[in-house]
Amino acid sequence: MSDTDTPIDPRELRRACGSFATGVTVITTRTEEGDHGMTANAFMSVSLDPPLLTISLDKGCRMLGLVRRSGRYAVNVLSDHMEDVAMHFAGKPDPKLRTARGSRNGLPVLPDAQAVFLTQVEREIEVGDHVLFIGRVHDFDCKEALAPLLFCGGRFERLTAAAG
Repeated sequence: MSDTDTPIDPRELRRACGSFATGVTVITTRTEEGDHGMTANAFMSVSLDPPLLTISLDKGCRMLGLVRRSGRYAVNVLSDHMEDVAMHFAGKPDPKLRTARGSRNGLPVLPDAQAVFLTQVEREIEVGDHVLFIGRVHDFDCKEALAPLLFCGGRFERLTAAAG
């Protein structure tokens, strides 16, 4: 640990935070220019009543302006067989990848996702080098039979059954 006067190395902080396993999502939105998506793992539930969740977008990413213009976004929680989809939307597009895409309530969705949350932006909060978008959930779907794709230590992981 460091004391409060010692500067924090952002790369080391990122590496340490990366040791926490998270789910993998693709954030999608629709604008007049078409459908857009981005892989992200900065997503969490904020409130059940009212139903709110948040995503965190870097101030320099293209998706930030798209979500602002649209005022809506969907969170597609990827299932463990969707690593290629995660890479596709993480800026490494595969022209051969045929991603199943659908539309629900005017937002693009990934039908093979483990869960999908459709939201309307209620509030944005600028925090450091990111913007938090708090969205009110107006529809969702969850396929509990599917296992989630995880990300930890800079690589994709899958759940394994606990011994015992």
